[in-house]
Amino acid sequence: MVSQRCKMKVKEELNRLGIDYLSIDLGILELTNNLTPEQHERLKENLINSGLELLEDKKTIVVERIKNVITKMIHESEELPKVNYSDYISEQLDYDYTYLSNIFTEVKGITIQQYIINNKIERVKELLLYDELNLTEISYMLQYSSVAHLSNQFRKTTGLSPSFFKQLKLKRKENLENL
Repeated sequence: MVSQRCKMKVKEELNRLGIDYLSIDLGILELTNNLTPEQHERLKENLINSGLELLEDKKTIVVERIKNVITKMIHESEELPKVNYSDYISEQLDYDYTYLSNIFTEVKGITIQQYIINNKIERVKELLLYDELNLTEISYMLQYSSVAHLSNQFRKTTGLSPSFFKQLKLKRKENLENL
């Protein structure tokens, strides 16, 4: 579960099936009782029909928790933590970072660091399109060492410079408005 909409849908399905729960958080569901096999199967089917998935494999659950921490850190907070990302993730999940890193790479096929970079670049794209901050402000906000570092990472990830990306989106928007 990565959004409020997902959490609401899960609550709706639990209520519909008469399943009592203690809490629902991003990626974590705490039930008051164990599910019967029938309840489990119905919940699983209903979530799939809603475009959601019930995760049962422990490694996949750990990976989802890592992804949720990164998503909150980059997309939902005003400022990134001042500590190393590895320390932050380890602290948030209460696991050794090497353990988390090994599981993440095994399941996702990329490193946590690359996943963080990909998310930061997605955030840069959003901020560029909102046009409220300039590249220097975005660089500072996302804790890049310099605008050049951000630009190089953006180019390496997307194949475009940040300014060309912004121009491309603006032209696309203009073309859609002229239709």
